[in-house]
Amino acid sequence: MNPDDEVCLCFHVTLRKIRTFLDREEPPVASLVSECLGAGTGCQWCVPFLKHLHRCHAEGKPVDLKISPEAYAKSRKSFHTTGERDVEPEDSPES
Repeated sequence: MNPDDEVCLCFHVTLRKIRTFLDREEPPVASLVSECLGAGTGCQWCVPFLKHLHRCHAEGKPVDLKISPEAYAKSRKSFHTTGERDVEPEDSPES
């Protein structure tokens, strides 16, 4: 994903905003990422991805998602139709 691509599609929270929030606030637990403009509190599709970003930050790794915005949105749409995830943060395809 690019920095200005949305991770939380419900509240239009971009990867850049999440990175900045993690750097500035240093949340001790992933659930506090929700304080970044409500990320993860809508349909909750992005929660596993927010947890992944928090874990990367905590481990000092690059805070990134290796999935195209198109594939991400398509997978979210599928999730809302079927109720099952077809991609997880760790196994998402390279963009």
